[in-house]
Amino acid sequence: MLKGKKVLITGGNGFFGKHVVSKLNTYDLKDLYYPTSKQFDLTKKDEMYCMLESLRPDIVFHLAASVGGIEANLNNPAKFYFDNLIMGANIIDLCHYFKVSKLVNWGTVCSYPKFIPVPFKEDNLWDGYPEDSNAAYGLAKKMMIVQSAAYRKQYGFNSINLLPINMYGPGDNYDKKTSHVIPALIKKCVDAARLSLDEVIVWGDGLSTREFMYVDDSAEALILAAEKYNEPVPLNIGTGIETRIKDIAMLIARNTKFKGKITWDKAQPSGQPRRSLDISKMNKCLDYTPRTSLEIGIIKTIEDYINRF
Repeated sequence: MLKGKKVLITGGNGFFGKHVVSKLNTYDLKDLYYPTSKQFDLTKKDEMYCMLESLRPDIVFHLAASVGGIEANLNNPAKFYFDNLIMGANIIDLCHYFKVSKLVNWGTVCSYPKFIPVPFKEDNLWDGYPEDSNAAYGLAKKMMIVQSAAYRKQYGFNSINLLPINMYGPGDNYDKKTSHVIPALIKKCVDAARLSLDEVIVWGDGLSTREFMYVDDSAEALILAAEKYNEPVPLNIGTGIETRIKDIAMLIARNTKFKGKITWDKAQPSGQPRRSLDISKMNKCLDYTPRTSLEIGIIKTIEDYINRF
């Protein structure tokens, strides 16, 4: 369904967006647009209106988000809530107004309740409140699901919502204040190895579990969903593999040749105790299984950090 279409990507110049753009450039599209935030501020409805009016896309991928790791979420709950809420509300309303044929919203696993059975099933999404440290972000993104359902019911507008697990890979954000766990650990371990330090300190107790998906695999799943998925129910996007943060840290330390001690700062939050997705519906609806193992993906990301910094 992408052939000969005009496609717009919000957030196309970000970490994930660049990988999506790279893959879509291999498709036979009519046009591919990915304007920067300097061109159009997506938290301002008049600027988003101008963007859609001038580009008139057939299909929109909404990837833009205000996002970060635990520390960034703790320090910026109001910003993450407002920015993500208003961007989601604007993009759905205006894509309907300009008769976009399909909107693909890239949500977040943070929308899931803190305490539900693992792996998370799409049917569990409304069974409780999200983990406190990222609730503002998760709930703001979750409202796109509510709005999508309302616009589908009243206007017949085709908007789908995807619930991805944590992504990582080359080009990731390695900033020590805003990065997610894998790039943050890579930075800590590579820098410590370079300086011959004998210790790195990591937040939490390391016992929390997470699921990680290599960025190129995520981009493939996103595009397949645009082509194949049209249901109002959100769709999990992940690997289905649950891993302890402590094991991730050991894997990164081994592959960065960091020989020192990893000290866990248990006075700091660990985030949600367990997090992993049931991807059976993704496997069935998209006929897709991620291809990149966690270790191979981490090695590629370590190489990226070393080459860039």
